[in-house]
Amino acid sequence: MEKWKRKLLHTTRGVFELFIKGQGAPLCVTHHYSEFNQTGDYFAEAFTRTNQVFLINLREAGQSEKANEPYQLSMLESIFDLEAIREALGFLQWGFAGHSTGGMLGILYGIHFSESLHVNVIVGAASREYMTFSEDCIYNSAHPDFHRMQELIETLKQSDLPMEKRKELTVERTKLSLYSPEKYGELFSLDIHKGLSTARMNFFIRELQVYDVSRKLEFISVPTLVICGRYDVQCPLLYSIEMTEGIPHSRLVIFESSNHYPFLEEAERFAEEYDLFVKGNRERAFIRSE
Repeated sequence: MEKWKRKLLHTTRGVFELFIKGQGAPLCVTHHYSEFNQTGDYFAEAFTRTNQVFLINLREAGQSEKANEPYQLSMLESIFDLEAIREALGFLQWGFAGHSTGGMLGILYGIHFSESLHVNVIVGAASREYMTFSEDCIYNSAHPDFHRMQELIETLKQSDLPMEKRKELTVERTKLSLYSPEKYGELFSLDIHKGLSTARMNFFIRELQVYDVSRKLEFISVPTLVICGRYDVQCPLLYSIEMTEGIPHSRLVIFESSNHYPFLEEAERFAEEYDLFVKGNRERAFIRSE
């Protein structure tokens, strides 16, 4: 499989590590606390056949800029960093696609900088804290897999964890969020591996307690595709329904045989829905320009 091209980009807000692959309209992909490398990312890979994808390590991830102050790890500051990256790359607009906490960043990006985006794709995310009031969420203490998930997360934060043990626990953690856990080997068959920024994750866990932008969804003016698996245990479906009701130019697609990874669990349909979304908005843009 073709590797991603690594680039260190100098911006007005510091130096950021990017990985680039594909051709077509520029598309930004990131995640709030993942550390990417040249093997890429399963979610980002789904867009490389149609777009030039910029997979971005945020502050304190990989070789990107460090945080001088704790607040620089916040979701809003991350959006300011993404805007600086867009400007440094010379794009007036680009698309954004985010999965899970990456999708939460996409919501904030749309609220504050819709004019910088031509499309926004939000997969398995939420516009407010999603644990406290949903027993369907694996991060809710009432969920049967809650305690095991917490153990896995805390163990994976350990920097001295042996690589083989890390792989084993990462697989177990991922299986908890699959519609058909027995298909793990089939779905995650590529040579893709990524890390975790402990500093970013720890800050996110605190920020999540006060995260709620649901009343600002009306400010998102960019066409937005919202996708969620029917059985998503991380950000349950009700939060995607809520987002779609609040975002003016949005469409919700529910994947009936998916949990948290519809782009892998129903990959063919995911590609079809994305193509339809982009084609439809390209046609609308043409009609508006006439």
